[in-house]
Amino acid sequence: MANVQYYDVILKPVVTEKSMADMALKKYTFLVNPEANKSMIKEAVEKMFEGTKVAQVNTMNNNGKKKRRGRAEGYTAKTKKAIVQLTEDSKDIEIFEGL
Repeated sequence: MANVQYYDVILKPVVTEKSMADMALKKYTFLVNPEANKSMIKEAVEKMFEGTKVAQVNTMNNNGKKKRRGRAEGYTAKTKKAIVQLTEDSKDIEIFEGL
C-alpha cells in the first residue's frame, strides 16, 4: 500500500452484541482496510483517538460470499475486521459511549 494515511485504515466500527459485550474488557471491533497490517491498525487507533494505548491487535479476513442474480454469478467484497485491546490505563474510545 503506497502512501496510506492513518484515517484510511479504519473504515467503521462494528456494532454487534458480542462487540458491545467486549467493550467492558476494553476490546473494540473495527472494519479495516483489507491491505492494512497490525502495526498500521495500532498506529491508526492511537492517532485517531487521543489518550488511547493499544496493547494487542487481532485481525481476521472474511472472504466475499457467492451471490447470484439470474444467471450472473459473482462475489461480494472481502472484508477485514480488527479487534483492538486497549491497556488498563488507557482512555475509552468516545464513539462507543452513546451506544
